[in-house]
Amino acid sequence: MPSHPKDVANEIIDLMTRAGGARYFGEAVSQLEHAEQCAWRAREAGADEELVLAALLHDIGHLLESEFAERDERVGVINHDDLGAAWLLERGFSRRFARLVGGHVDAKRYLTATNPAYLERLSPASRETLRLQGGPMTAEEAGAFALDPDHGDMLRLRAWDEMAKDPAWRGPGIETYRGTLIRYLEELRAFA
Repeated sequence: MPSHPKDVANEIIDLMTRAGGARYFGEAVSQLEHAEQCAWRAREAGADEELVLAALLHDIGHLLESEFAERDERVGVINHDDLGAAWLLERGFSRRFARLVGGHVDAKRYLTATNPAYLERLSPASRETLRLQGGPMTAEEAGAFALDPDHGDMLRLRAWDEMAKDPAWRGPGIETYRGTLIRYLEELRAFA
């Protein structure tokens, strides 16, 4: 497992370009296009660098080969949020970063529990993954989620996630994030 920031950035970009060309489950974009759009939306919204990168990598768990992956042919890796968060932590990303990546599924579960109109806006594929990921949160789960200090950023990431499915979108590609990934990881190491 790589630990140097440049090696981690290379591993991520290689993984995303190699495996991310597959269609994003039930959507009209590839997994890589979805990731790029999500990060672009975060950047356009003025998100901090860590949140932009979390938006880029929020679905990386779909691309990982893991014996712990709970796969479904129709919608990919059900537990991709947890797998991705753990994988990123192992490579030196911050706990907040991992919580943002790991929390994007919980954000969907929260929103469907607290905002009935949100469920109506979900794509059919997103509704199916919601069902497989436990459905809307209970009132108790939603209350606990709302207390998370990164609750607001998880909801923002979720919104960008839902919007990042436009097949006509053209924007900056994965390579534009290489330097940002390296700098981010170098800064984390400097303060560790």
